[in-house]
Amino acid sequence: MRKIAIINQKGGVAKTTTAVNLAAGLSRNNRKVLLIDLDPQGNIGTSILNNSDMGIYDYLFENAEFGQCIIHAGKNLDIMPSNERLTKAEFYLLKEKNPVDVFKTKFNKAASNYDYVIIDCAPSLGILNQNALIYAEEAIIPASTDPLGLDALEKMLVAVDTINDSYLHNLKISKIVPTMFDKRNKICKDSLTEMQNAHYLKVTNPVRICSKTKEAPKYKKSIFAHANNSRGAQDYKQLTIQIIQDEPQKSFGEEVVAQVIAE
Repeated sequence: MRKIAIINQKGGVAKTTTAVNLAAGLSRNNRKVLLIDLDPQGNIGTSILNNSDMGIYDYLFENAEFGQCIIHAGKNLDIMPSNERLTKAEFYLLKEKNPVDVFKTKFNKAASNYDYVIIDCAPSLGILNQNALIYAEEAIIPASTDPLGLDALEKMLVAVDTINDSYLHNLKISKIVPTMFDKRNKICKDSLTEMQNAHYLKVTNPVRICSKTKEAPKYKKSIFAHANNSRGAQDYKQLTIQIIQDEPQKSFGEEVVAQVIAE
């Protein structure tokens, strides 16, 4: 199982969009995926679900059963949604003896039958997100291709190192995803080049600005279900391929990667 946190301290960098479409892309390629919304804004629910009464808050703090708190959103894709009640999480976590271990304790066994657990983190480094990072083994950082995006990326990399040192953890930055890329815009091209030069082994293909990607949440769909031939769908297919190619060699098989490319 791969446990991946999608995180950036900066908001507005297509973090939820990346989490939703990566989860959808993996599920379409025979991976069983749990997508967890760890943001009190509940944008994953807005993007692909109708409202749900139960979710991550109930599972972490109300002793609800795991199965009561997930929604089957499609073949191979389960979602644990969030809502504004999660704003109380920090208060409850600080009462715990080991406040950064709560998430790990709750999910290690309950989510063990998934191939991927994807966590969409809020734009902060509060104790709830620290919980997610301690549970996760990998982090993916979406970073907008502009000067503020570059600055936020570097700060996020430092924050991950600090958390690893503080908690003797080994969270790996597996991918940096350049987002909101517009090839007509010089600052986007310059920012992408700077990102690639500094972190060339981790930077994925850029995710281009695409109106269809912005539209998809209105219809409660991933970009693949909404506009499978769009630029956004092409870019998130490529990201999915790159994530699959990082899997340990066990064999989901080369034919699966071919399936992603062909869809």
